[in-house]
Amino acid sequence: LNPMYITDMPTMFDFYDGGILDCVCVGAAQIDPRGNVNVSKIGSRVVGVGGFVNLTMASRKVVFLTTFTETKQLSVSYDDRKLKITSEGKIKKFINNIDQISFSGKIAIEEQREILYVTERCVFRLTPEGLLLSEIAPGIDLQRDIFDQMEFRPAVAENIKEMSSDYFRI
Repeated sequence: LNPMYITDMPTMFDFYDGGILDCVCVGAAQIDPRGNVNVSKIGSRVVGVGGFVNLTMASRKVVFLTTFTETKQLSVSYDDRKLKITSEGKIKKFINNIDQISFSGKIAIEEQREILYVTERCVFRLTPEGLLLSEIAPGIDLQRDIFDQMEFRPAVAENIKEMSSDYFRI
């Protein structure tokens, strides 16, 4: 409705590859301690990357949005502006060795880009040393709900912030 500009897909990808993007928000299936992300191989199924590489490698800021564990079993509730994990997902997404690298944390660090990993329960930032836990949701237990649900131990910010409770109201 009332577009200002219409273009074809090849031209749009020229824009992406040319550096027009300031920030992109994309999903993630697996994340490792170095900030590498897999979106292209889920178990034995290869789904490919599509335009994921164009988007994530051309943007100055990348925000990965994902649940902390797989969604089939994961169930959460919100009570008094706090998050509660009522049923944990059975498959961990933050693992030591991802099945395939679709996004390189090393290259992002070399290019000094801002990379965030946002889940329902916490936020990580990519640093030269790897993932840094920088924010945690109100109501979340650091050990039980985060560390116990990962295959590795991330660095934790000295001044870890609590996510706004406004995010956790219905």
